[in-house]
Amino acid sequence: MSTGPGADSAPVPHSDPSIPRAGGMFSSLRIRNYRIFATGAVISNTGTWMSRIAQDWLVLDLTGSATAVGITTALQFLPFLLFGLYGGVIADRYPKRRLLLATQSALGLLGLALAALTLSGHVHVVHVYLIAFLMGMVTVVDNPTRQVFVAELVGPGELRNAVSLNSANFQSARLVGPAVAGVLINAVGSGWAFLVNGLSFGAPLLGLLLIRTSELHHVQRAPRGKGQLREGLAYVVARPELLWPIVLVGFVGTFGYNFPIWLSAFADDVFDAGPGTYGLLNTLMAAGSVAGALLAARRSASRLRLLVGAALLFGVLEVAAAYSPAFWLFAALMVPVGVCGLTINVTTNSSIQLATDPAMRGRVVSLFMMVFVGGTPLGGPLMGLLTDAYGARVGFAAGGLISAVAAVAVGLILARAGGLRLKVDLRRGRRRVALVPRAGARARAEDDELAAVK
Repeated sequence: MSTGPGADSAPVPHSDPSIPRAGGMFSSLRIRNYRIFATGAVISNTGTWMSRIAQDWLVLDLTGSATAVGITTALQFLPFLLFGLYGGVIADRYPKRRLLLATQSALGLLGLALAALTLSGHVHVVHVYLIAFLMGMVTVVDNPTRQVFVAELVGPGELRNAVSLNSANFQSARLVGPAVAGVLINAVGSGWAFLVNGLSFGAPLLGLLLIRTSELHHVQRAPRGKGQLREGLAYVVARPELLWPIVLVGFVGTFGYNFPIWLSAFADDVFDAGPGTYGLLNTLMAAGSVAGALLAARRSASRLRLLVGAALLFGVLEVAAAYSPAFWLFAALMVPVGVCGLTINVTTNSSIQLATDPAMRGRVVSLFMMVFVGGTPLGGPLMGLLTDAYGARVGFAAGGLISAVAAVAVGLILARAGGLRLKVDLRRGRRRVALVPRAGARARAEDDELAAVK
């Protein structure tokens, strides 16, 4: 990605411009290793979403408190805040396939442990808290490793498409998982959903064993050394095209992505419904997320103005949904909320991976995940307390308002850093609103071009 004037609107190039760009929404699926990886992932992702719905509803059933749901979510993501960058260092330093075999095995065993506690009738909210925290510890390494392993599976020419399809994979599972979880919880209880989740990790483990290592793309690994955390942070701070997107998703992830709290509260308190309705709301949001991921897979470039616009619309839609007078309108708004939320995630993820040196990719992606997911331990309890004190509508609206304000602020910072200004033209046949170079920036660019000619 360009770092000069107009960087917020310039397309992000591949890390190697000489590599031809393959076309098609599903082009990366032509690669055998990636097909196997994606197939295993969709099975385990379905189990994960079943477990998330069951976990949130189990905690609400055990405690009757939206704050307790927020604490559970916070404990699951607290390790990202505390140790997220260490996960990136590990992902940069060690063979990724071996790391994933270890982390996926650990996640499966934790899922089976929660199933055993729940099915035996001995589960307590403290058990849920502990297992959520341990899962978060494993995911600190698993998440950045899975993200950057895609580059080894498909190479830089298909990286953007594969990142988008990974998100579509995860969100497609979100379509099925909540619906199945709602049926299982109503019929036989939460424990069976946890059991299915634990067993589902067998699919990615088998996929990792079937991958042909001879067909993996070589990616330089970082050597062992001191100061690698500081090196990663300094690398991001020195590059506005990495820093400000990460700042924006940090605000959105901390305050705008607390859906387990809000959707469970709307289903239980506002609409006086059960786990089936909670699952339906998650499914509708997932449908929008899948659409957003597939649209992202069609794009040939990621633009920072798309990220800022999606974040602004995301916040506005959350405020509108918070004060929807009827259930059908609230449910319908979950679809575009899902589209915008996924667009934020995919645009940031693909942009920073393509703009980052391969040896630094794990640390940069882990920083992105740390602020996007690791902000939940701060925002989750806060939004839970706000929801308990003032109601689901106020809590949801507050999260949306903060996201929208952050989008406007970061958009202005990026425009100023790129030497751009907002131009409004009301004349017929003209573009109404556009970002154009400031007079000083345009003059400097012309001077640079003249000097180059001389």
